[in-house]
Amino acid sequence: MKREAVFNHCRVVTPDEVFRGTVQVIDGTIWAVDPGSCTTPSALDLEGDYLLPGLIELHTDNLEKHLIPRPGVRWPEVAATVSHDAAIAAAGITTVFDALALGDIKEDSDRIREVYAMAGSIKLAKGQGLLRADHFLHLRCEICYPTVLELFASFADEPLVRLVSLMDHTPGQRQFVRMEKFFQYYQGKYSLNDSEMRQLIQRRQENQKRFSEGHRGELLRMFHQRGLSIASHDDTTVEHVQEAASSGIVLCEFPTTKEAAETARQLGLVILMGAPNMVLGQSQSGNISARELAKEDLLDVLSSDYVPMSLLHGAFHLHQELEWPLPKAVRVVSANPARVANLSDRGTIEVGKRADLIRVKSYDHLPLVKGIWRHGELIC
Repeated sequence: MKREAVFNHCRVVTPDEVFRGTVQVIDGTIWAVDPGSCTTPSALDLEGDYLLPGLIELHTDNLEKHLIPRPGVRWPEVAATVSHDAAIAAAGITTVFDALALGDIKEDSDRIREVYAMAGSIKLAKGQGLLRADHFLHLRCEICYPTVLELFASFADEPLVRLVSLMDHTPGQRQFVRMEKFFQYYQGKYSLNDSEMRQLIQRRQENQKRFSEGHRGELLRMFHQRGLSIASHDDTTVEHVQEAASSGIVLCEFPTTKEAAETARQLGLVILMGAPNMVLGQSQSGNISARELAKEDLLDVLSSDYVPMSLLHGAFHLHQELEWPLPKAVRVVSANPARVANLSDRGTIEVGKRADLIRVKSYDHLPLVKGIWRHGELIC
């Protein structure tokens, strides 16, 4: 028996236009997208609300906050994963790439100790049908971390891994050119005194000299061998972006300067910025504002990073405050990330695409999710 749903009286946001219309879904697939209304008795009346494609998140470490909700508190991993998934789904995200750190500034950090537990709980919960959103893995590979090659090798054949990134959080460059921002962030995160911070900085800078070049080359070899989409991270200089492009990298994550973003555009890399940066109007590290790049049309994808609701909020900010056409603004949180991740079955409201859909109403410039469907099934 066919599963059918009809969405009526909605403002449909397609890749190129917004119109009042009707969307028909059969067995989880978009079957028809038509202007005007219908008379089907069972149709769901959206009362003029927007119907958007489900959002696609490429880089969030939101799971960590659910697993370690307070210092010294560890929540059961499957329960933490389900809680994280609920927050993701409620934000309108129907496909998420959970970012797991393979390496960190602090070698005994929670994110390193718990990386296998987090990956295992995602795989288990997804396999048992406990999750509302569709989950994949994004491996964040810290090239200066002593054991990053071994960490990646342990995940290399995991089918959930669809995206990888090369990172270097060594203080004094990239994200943390401004050392006072490095102190502010990591002293607050790990409660280290000034002497401990100086020791930490020295170790990280020594590790960069010792490991970065060799690890970067070997990781790239393994990434390309497995056909993974690759991102660079916190590119600051023209040379950073040129090196990324020459290495087959397709995604420039969180460029920290306008020069880096301009070079990424010239070389054909997709540019990703943080939605919290967009909503707040500034970077927490004192780097380039996402709004400034958006004004120069140097933005292709938004990531919610650490605030799931910021993804939809950021897209509507692009539309309402920066006057981007709504279809273009929605593409940065749907069609464009789908393209980066090679997910050709979703990301737009078009006939033949997967019926991942969200109902959105804008209240005084704050977009609120009123319904979420994945594969045509109501999930939230």
